Order: sequence, then C-alpha cells, then structure tokens
Amino acid sequence: MSSRGPALRREVLVVGGGMSGIACARALADAGTPVRVLERSRHVGGRMASRPMPEGAGNQAHVVDLGAAYFTVRDEEFAAVAQGWLERGLAMPWTDTLASREPDGSWRSTQGPDRWCAPSGLRSLVADLAVGLPIRFGHAVSAVEPGPAVDGLPACAVALAMPDPQAARLLHPALRAGPVVADREWHPVITVVLAYAHRSWGPLSAAFVNGHPDVDLVADDGDRRGDLAPVLVAHTTAERARKHLDDPDGAIAPVAAAVGELLGLPDAPAWTHAHRWSYASPAQPRDEEFRLDDDLIGLCGDGWGSPKVETAWRSGTLLGRAIAARVSC
Repeated sequence: MSSRGPALRREVLVVGGGMSGIACARALADAGTPVRVLERSRHVGGRMASRPMPEGAGNQAHVVDLGAAYFTVRDEEFAAVAQGWLERGLAMPWTDTLASREPDGSWRSTQGPDRWCAPSGLRSLVADLAVGLPIRFGHAVSAVEPGPAVDGLPACAVALAMPDPQAARLLHPALRAGPVVADREWHPVITVVLAYAHRSWGPLSAAFVNGHPDVDLVADDGDRRGDLAPVLVAHTTAERARKHLDDPDGAIAPVAAAVGELLGLPDAPAWTHAHRWSYASPAQPRDEEFRLDDDLIGLCGDGWGSPKVETAWRSGTLLGRAIAARVSC
C-alpha cells in the first residue's frame, strides 16, 4: 500500500475545489473532522474563476471574472460570511438594478436583490474560505469506488463537489449515488471577454439578453470591479456554446459582433479571450440541497437547488455537517 494510505484512511476526501467543495471542507474542519481537498487545477475556484488580463491587453492589473457574474445573499448563514468579506474589503454589493433586452429590441431595467462582486475577482472569495485547509492541487481523480476509496486510496467518506456529468464519470457502478447523476442534463456556456481601447458605452452594470441566438448575458467587468476598465464579459446561450465546445475561440467572432450590435459599439475589441464551461448549469434544479448515501458518498454543488453561488456554499456546508455527524475518522 502507498505510504499515503494510512493518512487518507483517517480523512474525508472532498473532490473538487470550487465553492461547494471548499464550503464542505470548511464545515468538516470546523467540526474537527480530518479532511483533504483533491483539486485537479492549480488553484481553487471552480466556476467562480477569475484571471488577470495579460500584458499587452490594456489594464494588466484588471482581474476578469470568467464564471459566475455575481452572487446574491439571501441565506442567513451565508449573509454572515458575506458580511465578513465586506468588512475585510473582499466583497461588496455591486448593483440592485440590471438591464434587460427584450426579443423585440426594447430595453428595460429591473430591480431585485443586491448583486455582490469581489474587487479581486470571485475566485478570491473561494481562496479566502480555503485558507488553512489541506488541499492537494494537480490531482485529477480517476475513480471513486466502494469502501469508500478514491483512486484506490481508502477514505473515511467522500464528497463529490462538481456537476453531475463529471461525478457520473468517477463513480463506480456499484455505488448508489451513480444513478442519481447519470442522466441529468446540464447546459454549456462559453464566456467571452472583450477588452476595448476605451469605454464607449453608457452605464450598464449587466444586462440579460432575452431571445438572442448567441448572447444570454453581458456584464460590465470594469463597473463590477470598480476600476472602470473598458472590459465587457459576455455569456453565450447554450445553443451557441454547443457549436463551439471543441473550439471555444470560434465563439469569439459571433459574440463580439452581437455585443457590438446590442450596445452600439463603434469599435471592435482590442483583445479577446474565450473560456468553455461544458457544464455551466443544470437543465432542471433539484429540490434536495445535497445527498449522502449509506456508503458515505456525498454529492453537493449549485446543482442541488437553484444554480447560485450561495446555493453552492449552502449545499457544501450542509453536506460537510452531515458527514461530520456520521463519521468518526
């Protein structure tokens, strides 16, 4: 047996370092349960991804949100977390008013709850929750097996914090959680970053684009970041994304043209970037907030409930607490 085996046998393994996975690991750690996060990337964040603009793309200090556009705060416990971020300058309310472009070409404004943003990008909030947690980066999990075990290494329990299609690929056929995620449909999205030489649009914040074949959402990244950088971020429709899953850059031209037409922009973007999200959101949300089977395999994420950042946090937190109440590692 690997020398790592005995240590892992006394740990809960959380697979996935997005918001739900880190929230799950944090709940376990707070309960005194040994836990380790396995993350295939080089950093945490998942679909709350952010990246700095590269040199030569204008404002190199600007960080672009590539995944979630914002988050809302309705859950009381999550509100306490958000308040802590606010007090430390990590997050802040952004806007309670969003634009909406209707299929007939008309525009209107809609008010709702505060949408929150993060000056250093939404990924920074996941990184804040992850401080002090043991995380193994660059670990691409291949299989979750009865025992439970991850890639042959025994664990006290396993939490899968990821979209259903990804979880389905990892789960051994003998595990009861397998059928729960096997056939659930998820919609793809391609995020297209459009950086311009200067700002040529009026006040925007963000706009939902209803009935458009290519674009579902446009966000003013300079507005939500607070530095007024001339950067727009567009989320494609699922239909447009499906055409470019093998070549995300192929979505840039039609999306840039659509955004230019929608906002009446006089110039083409000076720099662009496309990021593919093969599993951006579930076609149908669930009523349950998480799942934990008798075989101590748990499932959590923003697909367990409505697809929101605070849903991911709550789902992971509740699963972590449920595991801590069931195991003695």
